[in-house]
Amino acid sequence: MLADHAGLMSWYGFSFRIALIDAAVGTTHLMLACLLLINTLRYYLPRQERFIHLVAWCIFLTAIILVLNRWAITSFLRREEDFIEFFDHTLIIRGFIYFLLIGVAALLSVIWYNRIDQQERDKRKQDLEKMVRDAELFKLRQQLQPHFLFNSLNSINALIGARPDEARKMVQQLSDFLRGTLKKEEHQWVTLRDEMQYLQLYLDIEKVRFGNRLTTEIISDDGTAELKLPALLLQPIVENAIKFGLYDTTGETVISISVTKENENLVVEVKNPFDPETSAPQQGTGFGLKSVQRRLYLLFARNDLLKTKTEENIFTTKVFIPQQ
Repeated sequence: MLADHAGLMSWYGFSFRIALIDAAVGTTHLMLACLLLINTLRYYLPRQERFIHLVAWCIFLTAIILVLNRWAITSFLRREEDFIEFFDHTLIIRGFIYFLLIGVAALLSVIWYNRIDQQERDKRKQDLEKMVRDAELFKLRQQLQPHFLFNSLNSINALIGARPDEARKMVQQLSDFLRGTLKKEEHQWVTLRDEMQYLQLYLDIEKVRFGNRLTTEIISDDGTAELKLPALLLQPIVENAIKFGLYDTTGETVISISVTKENENLVVEVKNPFDPETSAPQQGTGFGLKSVQRRLYLLFARNDLLKTKTEENIFTTKVFIPQQ
């Protein structure tokens, strides 16, 4: 800009010295005004209805530049009366140019700082949403664990007198199960192998409670052991199957768990029988499955990842875990 200004003054016929002084004075004052405005906008961004304040600032700074330019020109070039007269005649044009340049600088600054402010607001919103999501996940977890813990303690109490060895075994298994629960976070991803090891602890506890009445079949395709899923996702599903498969029946119950990979999803299917005369099919979708479905939605923003169906006396729960 300095070179353009100096070149324009030379084109009007003034000497290189005069053109350089005029360009240096005008450019310096303009840069200072722009820096002042940009720094001010960094800490104060006018709202849309107060943009008139920004226009007023541009006009005020333009006036200050013209006054300082006039003072500097008369100080450095007091003997150049022709140029001073030319300067006074071009004052309006100079002011208009300065106003436009300051306005452009102000507009770009507003856009830039608004963009930064929006990014910070988006980040705060994402952090807040994550906190709310984690809090809800934690709440779901706290609602599930006491139910299982109370049932286990009641079973231990019943075993103490009749089968003390099994009671001690169940206490140890429950301890290992709860220790694994405390170590895992709801948003942590684990391999299917680790999740199945944890699930086996839970099944061992339930087998002590129900004895020979509970049988589990686990079928897993090759290549699924290293697939990922959210920690502690399967236990509520299996607990739901045991609850509605054994509580209302007296005979042996087989809980079937199959694991496959379909497209880019890890698919876990859990089947349990139920007595149509004592357990309505819709009861199979109790709090446990609703909590799992809610958790899947919080993690993946999808409501189609958990499906249930009833065929004769078999209730099937199918969960899809996208592989990220």
